Amino acid sequence: MTLAPWLVVIDAQRIFADPASQWYAPRFAETLAPIRDLVAEHGDRVVQTRWVPPHAKHGSWIPYFEQFPFADREQHDPLFDMVEEIAELRLPYTITEPTFGKWGERLRDIVHADAHLMLAGVATDCCVLSTALAAADAGCTVEVVAAACAGSGDEAHERALAAMELYAPQITVRR
Repeated sequence: MTLAPWLVVIDAQRIFADPASQWYAPRFAETLAPIRDLVAEHGDRVVQTRWVPPHAKHGSWIPYFEQFPFADREQHDPLFDMVEEIAELRLPYTITEPTFGKWGERLRDIVHADAHLMLAGVATDCCVLSTALAAADAGCTVEVVAAACAGSGDEAHERALAAMELYAPQITVRR
């Protein structure tokens, strides 16, 4: 018996939507309609994720935040809020992680092991890619909805999609 897929909306946050942000994804606004359509299709099988900085900086996070000090804020800073167009959907599950990849214990507890995941959100070339690879490696079937994802730029978006296509059949990209 094949279970219906879970939609995972990755990091639809102000930090990626605001043109003044160093992490602005230029096509972020273009993902909103496809994400809303996917949410309508998936009913209560939707998880949204939020990236927040780790409380304690260690290892590679130290030079990372030296390069991006603007993002080193308290975890409840409004910059990390979901954009209004997603927040108003009042999605059934939200997980917050201080990691780029969102596949982990919290997400697995909701969707269960070996789930079928459909991924949408930002940034294709960071958090979406990191989530897709870890989930596939853990045994999930992963579908990335290209029109519902935005990268740090068009070229980075396409390179990330191409990299994920290398993992077929565990990861497929719906274009």
